[in-house]
Amino acid sequence: MPQTDLTIAGVGGQGSILAGVILGSAAVTYDHKYATQTQAYSSELRGGFAATWVIISDEPIEFPRVTHPDILVAQAQDSITRFVDVLKPDGILIVDDDMVREIPDKIKRIFKVPATSIARNQMKAPVTANMVMLGALCQVTAVVSRQALESAIVQAVPKGKDRLNLEAFNWGFEKVQAP
Repeated sequence: MPQTDLTIAGVGGQGSILAGVILGSAAVTYDHKYATQTQAYSSELRGGFAATWVIISDEPIEFPRVTHPDILVAQAQDSITRFVDVLKPDGILIVDDDMVREIPDKIKRIFKVPATSIARNQMKAPVTANMVMLGALCQVTAVVSRQALESAIVQAVPKGKDRLNLEAFNWGFEKVQAP
């Protein structure tokens, strides 16, 4: 696999950064790839900007900064505003259809999943929307194997919450679709 650069962005409280940590961990620990993960967030505890950048590669990574992602996972409209202009022209955009309403016409490879609705209504746990998005990412890109992501989720979430988070992941894997 050539190097894949990703941005996962949303607002504080949506778990974007945790999703990036899990993705990087899955790549390194379970798929035996190279990965870097960086993050940034605003000072608000909930509702402010939050993003993570992940690079996954079969070869050592020489420069750990994502400047033009191959994949943008947008959990909020603000994520589109901030990052869609740096997405590669042939890049993939995966959005939480409940939170992102306006997508620029120039984006051609778009996938949608109602992550917030699934987390609230199916899972009865709004905090699992990030796992729904990881499931969608896994289905659309296979940048990391499903087994690796599932193992990394179990490792990362609190004991006793693994089944809930894996179910949310599965919902995203099954429900993502191209418009």
